[in-house]
Amino acid sequence: MVPLVEAVTVADQANTLAGLGWSDFFGDQLDADESGLIPTRIAMVHRDRIAGLSHAGQTDLTLAPQDSTGDYAVGDWVLVEPASHLLKRRLTRKTVLERRTQGGRVPQLAAANVDTLFIVTSCNADFNIARLERYLALANEAGTTPVILLTKADTAEDAETYRTQAAALQRGLPVVMLNPRAADAADALAPWCGPGQTVALIGSSGVGKSTLVNSLAGSAQQSPQQTGAIREHDAKGRHTTTARSLHAIAGGGWVIDTPGMRTLQVSDVASGIDTLFAEITELAPLCKFRDCTHVHEPGCAVQAAIKAGTLDPERLARWRKLSHENQHNTPVQSGPRGGKSPAVKSSGARGKRR
Repeated sequence: MVPLVEAVTVADQANTLAGLGWSDFFGDQLDADESGLIPTRIAMVHRDRIAGLSHAGQTDLTLAPQDSTGDYAVGDWVLVEPASHLLKRRLTRKTVLERRTQGGRVPQLAAANVDTLFIVTSCNADFNIARLERYLALANEAGTTPVILLTKADTAEDAETYRTQAAALQRGLPVVMLNPRAADAADALAPWCGPGQTVALIGSSGVGKSTLVNSLAGSAQQSPQQTGAIREHDAKGRHTTTARSLHAIAGGGWVIDTPGMRTLQVSDVASGIDTLFAEITELAPLCKFRDCTHVHEPGCAVQAAIKAGTLDPERLARWRKLSHENQHNTPVQSGPRGGKSPAVKSSGARGKRR
């Protein structure tokens, strides 16, 4: 088994549950008869095996016959029998990142119990407003704090234009411009990488995610993530990360790397879209009709804002496209008296717990 990081690094950060990211949210879920089980955090998920981290270090876990590795995400907290390493049960997640791939029927688990999601993109052809908005909707729905990281700024003629466009996507959205290979890359992200904090990276292949993981982990990492070059003409790279894994951040915290994505189908992210397009969400209740589509109805507050120049019509068009896609892809279940209703309705609450 290849260790995730040097043993001394893991020991320093995992000698307490808090160092691994444990909090009262998880502690309150323990039953009185589970005191003999070991709280363990999922550190790596492969097709046929799962590894976990606890105060005792890294261990390969044994699944019950009815369990599948696909039921677990990197970052999950589970309870494990000390002698057999049998995984007894998973604790309820504080946050969960999941995505639906094109043509996929079941969402794929990406990571769990993530505090901050770093959305990585480059100041080149990879920069795509519509895709970034999908990532943001995913992060909002998951309950994580999104931060956009802009790489390859040194190759752009006007890097500040990318920063301005990214910052305008959502209110209060942090945008950090950095070189993943630079010595100060980890310092720029320190506000989100404190002890016990967990961050995850998401973005297309070739934008520098694996390089950034290596920078955050520092020189103590025994098996650095592989990195690959990109094609200059379209800024696309090949996948160098094929499995999700948890890595200790030098000085505290944990980082989860994920395989690159070029397409992302939104599904079941209604509240995430509401947060992303807050200026539209807040105007909607002022419309004359409750079911206003913001297209042609009289007394539409959204259309009035467009005419007044306070709302970008392209922003409304992207909201409409993303909302329709989400509605189309979100499964429905039978409601009261045989009626149909969305499987998960937007309740205004931030994030999902599963």
